Amino acid sequence: MSCGGPAAPPVDAGGRVAVALAAPRNASSSSVAPAPTQSFRQAISEAFAHRSYVLLVIGFFTCGFQLAFTTVHLPSYLVDRGLSAEVGGWTLATIGLFNIIGSLTSGYLGGRMPKRYILSTIYFARAASILVFITLPPSTATTLVFGAVTGLLWLSTVPPTSGLVATMFGVRWMAMLFGFAFFSHQVGGFLGVWLGGVVYDYAGSYNPVWYLSIAFGVMSAVINLPIREEPVVRAAAAAA
Repeated sequence: MSCGGPAAPPVDAGGRVAVALAAPRNASSSSVAPAPTQSFRQAISEAFAHRSYVLLVIGFFTCGFQLAFTTVHLPSYLVDRGLSAEVGGWTLATIGLFNIIGSLTSGYLGGRMPKRYILSTIYFARAASILVFITLPPSTATTLVFGAVTGLLWLSTVPPTSGLVATMFGVRWMAMLFGFAFFSHQVGGFLGVWLGGVVYDYAGSYNPVWYLSIAFGVMSAVINLPIREEPVVRAAAAAA
């Protein structure tokens, strides 16, 4: 399960496609100064001392928050707005379908343009789409369009995120370093689901969490812009 909730199958399907396209063509082990003796502890220390990696991890939190909240609470939100539960099911299916397209497109673009710009655009577009969706009158058509847009922006963050990890640190510890970024994603997912329920119980509305999702999206769009998309300079390689 990528973000939690009942829509796990489409999320996982898109996730596997996204990861397959994650490493850009120019992000090989030769793109980073070789560190054959680097231990996993050294790799962790190097990554978390690297400002761009920390920004990437923080930004990925928003991805999990938005996706998990939408997956779990969107059907109930639609029922509250007078739509049928069937519309919620079709919307989640639409998200899953367009998730495939978005992941493939993001992976393709990641090899041809700066990945930080892709991430920033995705997060800003998510914020904008949520704002439009919750302010428009509820209808089946607008909900399905929102599902299609959300699907395009769903796990399209994975190729540029994992690609940036490979670009900065190489592929030797890529799985572990991307795992830490994904842990941030899953923490965001937990909070998105939990806050959605708590806020609804107390306020009787999901709107506060929708607006929080918008704020997170804008912040992540800004956070990703200063990321330096280049290999780290390691002391051993510099000395050589």
